[in-house]
Amino acid sequence: MPGASLSGSWVSQLRRFVSPPPALEHCQFCHVAIAAKHPHLIEVSNRGVVCACSDCAVAETARPGSPYRLIPQKIQLLRDFAISDAQWGAFQIPIDLVFVFLDSAAGRPVALYPGAAGAIQSLLGLEAWAELTASNPVLNQLQPDVEALLVNRTKGTREYYRAPIDRCYALAGLIRTHWRGLSGGTAVWDHIDAYFAGLRDEAAAVGRAAGHD
Repeated sequence: MPGASLSGSWVSQLRRFVSPPPALEHCQFCHVAIAAKHPHLIEVSNRGVVCACSDCAVAETARPGSPYRLIPQKIQLLRDFAISDAQWGAFQIPIDLVFVFLDSAAGRPVALYPGAAGAIQSLLGLEAWAELTASNPVLNQLQPDVEALLVNRTKGTREYYRAPIDRCYALAGLIRTHWRGLSGGTAVWDHIDAYFAGLRDEAAAVGRAAGHD
């Protein structure tokens, strides 16, 4: 399906994921200084990612009618994920990196794939998504707006993750920052490989903590 390049507040905020972090960060609600590792919220209407202290994260997401949702931090490698090459082709995603989340405002799954100019949005065919969900019930557990199916099929890889949406936006920002020329250049692929190596390690640690191999 034709894609559209995205712009808006969440795109500009990708810089926080690919730039050196400031010496001290602050909650965007109460402005108190916060640790480097802190909660992220997403503003559903514009997909803007915001930093928060623990108290404000709880208060803002509990408030009736709040536009914010808390982004979870758990990474899960979906080892038994089932998708054929034909099913993948039916999504008509032009590259082998994509993340898919359930957009509560649109009421449907949305795919974003990263590129040199930023993230490109593609509306997935509902029939193809329903077929994929039937084969992989874990997709029914994705929290709308804040969790995504992250797909890495580059260079023969077949990896599928249940990932926080801010980590997916971080990948898009990383690629946008380091892409050079028509093919991206060697450096961007080094960064992509390092990103997924870190994701694998983190998912493995989560699995060990949960008592899985």
